[in-house]
Amino acid sequence: MSPKAFRTSFSVVLILLTFCSALLAQSPSSVPVPIASESSLKNANAPPSVPSIESMAAQNANNAKNNAPKAIGRMDLPAVDGQQWIEYDIRPYTQNLKNVERPQQVIIDWIIRETGTDVWFNEPMGILNADRSTLRVYHNAEMQKKVAQVYEKFVNGLTEPQVYGLRLFTVGNPNWRTKSTGLMRSTAVQTPGAQAWLMPKENAAIFMAQLRTRTDVREIQAVDISMVNGQSQALEQLRSRNYLKEYKPNTTSAWPPYTPFSDEIQEGYKIQVSPLMGLDGRSIDLMLKCEFDQVERLNNVSIDLQIPMSQPQTVQIDVPQVVSWRLHERFQWPSDQMLLLSCGVVAAPTGQVSNTLLRGNPPSLFGLNRILPTSQGQRTDALFLIEYRGPASTQLNQPMVAPSGAAVPATNSANSNVSRGRY
Repeated sequence: MSPKAFRTSFSVVLILLTFCSALLAQSPSSVPVPIASESSLKNANAPPSVPSIESMAAQNANNAKNNAPKAIGRMDLPAVDGQQWIEYDIRPYTQNLKNVERPQQVIIDWIIRETGTDVWFNEPMGILNADRSTLRVYHNAEMQKKVAQVYEKFVNGLTEPQVYGLRLFTVGNPNWRTKSTGLMRSTAVQTPGAQAWLMPKENAAIFMAQLRTRTDVREIQAVDISMVNGQSQALEQLRSRNYLKEYKPNTTSAWPPYTPFSDEIQEGYKIQVSPLMGLDGRSIDLMLKCEFDQVERLNNVSIDLQIPMSQPQTVQIDVPQVVSWRLHERFQWPSDQMLLLSCGVVAAPTGQVSNTLLRGNPPSLFGLNRILPTSQGQRTDALFLIEYRGPASTQLNQPMVAPSGAAVPATNSANSNVSRGRY
């Protein structure tokens, strides 16, 4: 064999050996396979481990400890939105209200009515706080301007108590509008079904004269209230209506097996007013809140009581049918005009009482109230008239309700429920 042929054969054999070595290196049989022990096989078949209650409680305690609020001794208030800390001196207003508990609260209430609630609990960060001497406000310049406008009405406004005339009456038919609409102009109101008008006092006198000619008009409340600027006064006239609510098993003795239980509902009206005069005394900003509730009827329902060793006994209970109406509005108008508010045809503020022997609530004579039909609740157009009368010093001959919240006795008019309640 020639040297050239030998070299060629040797190269071919070397290439084959290299190729076979590479195949053996990639073969799975060349990789050692670990042999599973008996303990590892048992662990593989076991269910996943669940932490114990004790370990979870300890972990939760550690998380609560890490997430607990940390008291900061001193910090700087954020001012990225231009907030400013301003303190307002409210002593010129509160020093004359020594008998009023927390007189500064009405200042906060009127600020929130002007600015809204969300601006103090969302971004940017704000603070509103007051005591009897200082109002503290932390907010941006725009909000500080609104606060200052309300603050001026309290501190630099009218300090003498002012008198407001409040009259509540009902009209059986809403057609009083036919002749009276031309005497007044409407103003905005948000409560569904309600209407509001403004009219000069001269036109109000004509309007009242027109109502006096009607036979379906009933005056419920007529009172003059002396109020400090911004403070609130409440008028309410409520009556309790008792009814048989349920029968409960007697747990103290074997007989009778059931004991009747009664309950009561307060029906009538509650009115809350809070006026805030302008700096010049020519405008009135008034918050008015009214709540009317009337028990329209008591529905009789028969129920069966299971008596041991006897037949079931049928008794009757009462299910109240209550009609309610709510209004919570803020009105602004010139002080030389009067505000007339119509609640719409709603439940009468004072319904008819039917607690007679024949028709009364249980117990009654021979249970005849279970047989005779009950009368339906009244529906009337409730009207509320508000008039600014001037400073209290100029109203010497007018009966007024004291601003301290004292009770006023009922008047001697034919309608005994007029001007009765807590003010």
